[in-house]
Amino acid sequence: MPVRALLIMTLCNIVWALNVVVSKIAIADLGSPPLFYALLRSVVVALVLIPLLRPLPAKLWQVLLVGLAISGGSFALLFMGLATASPSAAGVVSLTGAPMTVLFAILFLGERVRWRRGLGIGLAFGGVLFAMMGDNQMETSTGLLLVFLSAVIGALGSVFVKRLDIPSIRLQAWAAVASVAVLLPLTFGVEAGQVESLANAPWRLAACLFFAAVVVSIGAHTAYYRLLQEHDANVVVPLTLFTPILTIAFGAWLTGDAIGERLIIGGAIALLGVAIIVLRPSETFTRRFLVRPRF
Repeated sequence: MPVRALLIMTLCNIVWALNVVVSKIAIADLGSPPLFYALLRSVVVALVLIPLLRPLPAKLWQVLLVGLAISGGSFALLFMGLATASPSAAGVVSLTGAPMTVLFAILFLGERVRWRRGLGIGLAFGGVLFAMMGDNQMETSTGLLLVFLSAVIGALGSVFVKRLDIPSIRLQAWAAVASVAVLLPLTFGVEAGQVESLANAPWRLAACLFFAAVVVSIGAHTAYYRLLQEHDANVVVPLTLFTPILTIAFGAWLTGDAIGERLIIGGAIALLGVAIIVLRPSETFTRRFLVRPRF
């Protein structure tokens, strides 16, 4: 892979990892309700990509459902989890997205898994469970459960992305529209303090939203998919495994996360499992969706 591509992937990993910390700051420090923050992020993406909404895609309702799963649905659950979970722990739990994608591929795409990839699935889940059982993580178990559900929804959406004939950047545009339609009534129905969060620190919240929507969703994701078009997925996708490592590092550095031995050991085991899943060949499912950026 050329040096330019390696630099781009390095920047993508940094951006994806920082986004977890930035989201944590927006929700925990700036007081933005999680669903409201997810809504605002989707609004920004929709406004930037509005020219890509035409013409209407084929199977519009499927595009909207899948888009909701990989965007507003999974992000809303992630942000709700970050209200109590640390960025580092959330980064480890999010590693379950890869094995969940394989399991859904078995159910819906007829994927067959041999023993090596089965071992990878077991290691990924076992490592995450080991990390979550630590004493320092028990008090945030509800938040980590929501992060896990976020990974499940994102993995389910990733499987059905394969059945859509639409460019990824256009899918992001329609995903943002679907997310706004669902999150708008939800946030004002179950949350409070939306206006106050905007008034308390408008510029800091705007900076978080710009980073999450423009830099991450539009910038990093677009660059990632372009690299997948230019290079072998076997080379590009494994590089995304640096994201959880950087998430743990940034969490410890920027938000003072307590990094215990169980989190490190469990994360390492889970990372090994995900690496096995990604590096083993898949018969029916493209590697690009196994470690899809969800941050």
